[in-house]
Amino acid sequence: MSSPKVLFGFHAVGVRLKTAPQSIVEIYFEPTRRDARMRQFIDKVNEAGVRLIDADGMRLSKLCGGHGHQGVAARVHTIEQVHSLDELLENLESSHLALPKDQRLNPLILVLDGVTDPHNLGACLRVADGAGVHAVIAPKDHAAGINATVAKVASGAAETVPYFMVTNLARTLGELKERNIWIIGTSDTASQTLYQADLTGPVALVLGAEGAGMRQLTAKTCDQLVSIPMRGAVESLNVSVASGVCLYEALRQRSNKTA
Repeated sequence: MSSPKVLFGFHAVGVRLKTAPQSIVEIYFEPTRRDARMRQFIDKVNEAGVRLIDADGMRLSKLCGGHGHQGVAARVHTIEQVHSLDELLENLESSHLALPKDQRLNPLILVLDGVTDPHNLGACLRVADGAGVHAVIAPKDHAAGINATVAKVASGAAETVPYFMVTNLARTLGELKERNIWIIGTSDTASQTLYQADLTGPVALVLGAEGAGMRQLTAKTCDQLVSIPMRGAVESLNVSVASGVCLYEALRQRSNKTA
């Protein structure tokens, strides 16, 4: 098994407790916190038979590397997921073909180009999980990796959404095209809006960091560029908010198609 890592916060630890309690080494909690949320959490830990350890705020902060732990932290083993993007896509294609046509789900992938803030990445993963995204892709350079802060903000989604950091993002987008996945990038200058795009087929939605946006090479690699309509004074949305707008528009279109 892998070396234990730390999760903290009620959501992140709670999702792991619900989905894979056997992977939890031990859970630390602040005994001075006796509110209903903590009591319910401890009841669930006891039901799962996971070891509980009293820990004061200072110990928790040291364990988590900060003060946003909410009085809860856990040492856990990493859950084995698919090892590569190729493996995930092949699994998707196999399961897709095995289902009747009316039950098939086209791939929906989120690509983040240059998102370096762990809070933004965590929020994007949370949105991706909610929208049923199959994978999130980011470049290895100039992008945030999964850490305790990301896991906390993601509220458990860092455990459920495959996150692949690739060496060459443009090349990876090219490989997605070879699998007939349509690459749609977001750009403030695009003439077509998100709501004019067909998001019902196999799609990878590409978003850049707020401010800088996508890199030029990434934008050139896209099959289509769309904009999110902005009617107020601000010029752009936070990347996690923009991800939510785009992914849930895809979800809406797909739901209508199968209805």
